[in-house]
Amino acid sequence: MIFESHAHYDDRRFDSDRKELLLSMEEHGIETIINVGSDLEGVKKTLALTEEYPFIYGAIGIHPSEIEDLSEEVYEWLRERCCLPKVAAVGEIGLDYYWDKDEEVKRSQRYWFCRQMELAREQELPVIIHSRDAAEDTLKLVQGIHGEQIPGVVHCFSYSPEQAFAYIKMGYYIGIGGVVTFKNARKLKETAAAIPLEHILLETDCPYLSPEPERGKRNSSLNLPYVAQEIARLRGITQEEVMEVTRENARRLFSRVR
Repeated sequence: MIFESHAHYDDRRFDSDRKELLLSMEEHGIETIINVGSDLEGVKKTLALTEEYPFIYGAIGIHPSEIEDLSEEVYEWLRERCCLPKVAAVGEIGLDYYWDKDEEVKRSQRYWFCRQMELAREQELPVIIHSRDAAEDTLKLVQGIHGEQIPGVVHCFSYSPEQAFAYIKMGYYIGIGGVVTFKNARKLKETAAAIPLEHILLETDCPYLSPEPERGKRNSSLNLPYVAQEIARLRGITQEEVMEVTRENARRLFSRVR
């Protein structure tokens, strides 16, 4: 069975067949799904999905590119919902300098990243970290806030093996998805081959980033075997070992999952 550590089934691209797709997961070997909120509306939809489907757990947080949704009132609302039994993480939170170049916006991202990291610490929940074009600042912030005290995963990892090992030193996991199957994903392939398997989580980030041979189509958790297969090839082990170890990794990180 496979543990999907990062999906967005609240996304409108699943509106036409969401129920049918989700009800097919078990027969295709998908045991557990962490559905991850990105904006306030997505968090609300995520909480609804956790109530409807026994195998779906939620991560609640505001993505760096959506911080206009954040205020002290919203922060308190998130804090209250962290107590719900099927809220398994705070996320996705972090930094994204790809779209946001303005220094004031970057400062605001860093502020709310720190606040949400502290929320996770307070609520004894792991974090799901998003970092795009912000490698140095993300690592410095996590180190500065004593990230080793706040378990988590760097999702959709896109940096060097050296960066991955810096996070692993703090106890973090590295989320690997469909990009690892792309021919030009040299750094990620190197990372997937080099880091301990005990620090890898499988993810899709669906509906985004479909792996080969489904690249360009809407992604779903049903494509996770392609990711496991490529990691297995890079490491010279079996696909079954990748699925088994990453499942145990995810259950260790997301301790509220039953």
